[in-house]
Amino acid sequence: MSREQQAVARARKAFETGRSKCLEHRIRQLKNLNRLFTERQNEISDALKKDLSRSDVGAQLYETLGLEGEINLAIKKLKEWAAPRAVEKTLVTISDTVYIKPEPLGVVLIIGSWNYPWAVTIQPLVGAIAAGNAAVIKPSELCVHTAKLMEELLPIYIDKELYPVVTGGVSETQELLRQRFDHIFYTGNSMVGKLIMEAASKHLTPVTLELGGKSPCYIDKNCDISVACRRITWGKYSNCGQTCIAPDYILCEPSIQDQVIEEVKKSIKEFYTDDPKTCSDYGRIINQRHFKRIMAMIDDSTVAVGGGSDEADCYIAPTVLRDVKPDAKVMQEEIFGPLCPIVSVSGLDEAIKFINKGEKPLALYVFSSDDKVIKRMVEETSSGGLLANDCLVHFSVSSLPFGGVGNSGMGCYHGKFSFDQLSHKRGCLIKKLNMEGVNSMRYPPHTPKKLSRARFFLLKTLDLGWIGRMMLLAVLGVVAAVVLQNYLL
Repeated sequence: MSREQQAVARARKAFETGRSKCLEHRIRQLKNLNRLFTERQNEISDALKKDLSRSDVGAQLYETLGLEGEINLAIKKLKEWAAPRAVEKTLVTISDTVYIKPEPLGVVLIIGSWNYPWAVTIQPLVGAIAAGNAAVIKPSELCVHTAKLMEELLPIYIDKELYPVVTGGVSETQELLRQRFDHIFYTGNSMVGKLIMEAASKHLTPVTLELGGKSPCYIDKNCDISVACRRITWGKYSNCGQTCIAPDYILCEPSIQDQVIEEVKKSIKEFYTDDPKTCSDYGRIINQRHFKRIMAMIDDSTVAVGGGSDEADCYIAPTVLRDVKPDAKVMQEEIFGPLCPIVSVSGLDEAIKFINKGEKPLALYVFSSDDKVIKRMVEETSSGGLLANDCLVHFSVSSLPFGGVGNSGMGCYHGKFSFDQLSHKRGCLIKKLNMEGVNSMRYPPHTPKKLSRARFFLLKTLDLGWIGRMMLLAVLGVVAAVVLQNYLL
């Protein structure tokens, strides 16, 4: 057996012991995971600095702080989430026990991404543990130091049989995908997402695909452009633009383009100084392959701000491109880097048409002081998430589902949504072996009279309180007695 096969086999064997289903075990694992982030923060920060040139504070702000919040929420709410869920009854089920029982799916494969390697790998793991699953964790090989650290630390803090870590590159991932899982959770690009889905289909394995796309950002001329551009600059250039929900491009009217450029330029200086290359809060491109890919996008566009680069250091300056044409290279794929193209539109109508011509994005941003503009964006477009007058921060709201639609992904997670995504909602109906006379309407021979009874019982819906249910039970008892008497006669 390959190393990957062994990891999956061990995880399944551990799951079959049933220990992951125990709520106390789940909570203990989550608490241990939380302890990892408090006890090993320095090591986590060091690895992220080597992989992405992320500062110590940035490592906590963009990676572990959110994870601590997710874990604390899961610990606090787990008993509530895992409890049987009552459902509405009908006349047919009024005397029965009817509920939904969340249960673990089994063994989950989590394939993480490199841009926020802890956040997007461990957050699904939190959901998997909370839901009672086993999980095989595959960190991205592009973050070499972080992947190695994950491999070292996770088995120390959480059950190493239930939650094994498998490191490696493409061949190791392919070998994992040949194994049978009960769910696959992938974060990355749509091209690989299609391969994941194809591999999963061979075992009819359900998938959650957290992908990306070209997330639009529309700036209405009737808003505080200075504040809007400050927030857009933060959202665009955080992690050197390597964020799946970063505003990919700006749409605005030609009359405000120069002002937008100046305000973005001003914010770049405020955040990253006159020389972002020397700023500890400005990161680097993950590798030279991505560096070359991003730099090739600039060829047919006009640089308004930035444009500087250093291939040896994988550095690309925060860059703004002006008067960008829809057919320009930078508009053909998700940028995933620190380039900000500005595309001119005549107004809101054209912006909406432009957005709807492309694939559905993971995020859509609109900046406006006019509620009617925001409302039209909400009602006339489709995206994984929509945020008005800010960028990125919807990712941190655990009460909102985070996920894509169409080409930007399927499924969602965060908070209770993670628990539900990685649970099977089992419908349970518990009946008693009495009141058989009521069932006569479903047994042959079928008659118009039986159909009339069935229509009443199946289609009649009543909103009853406790007293109403007791009265209805009494009435049904009488009806059942009459029906039984007629049946016996």
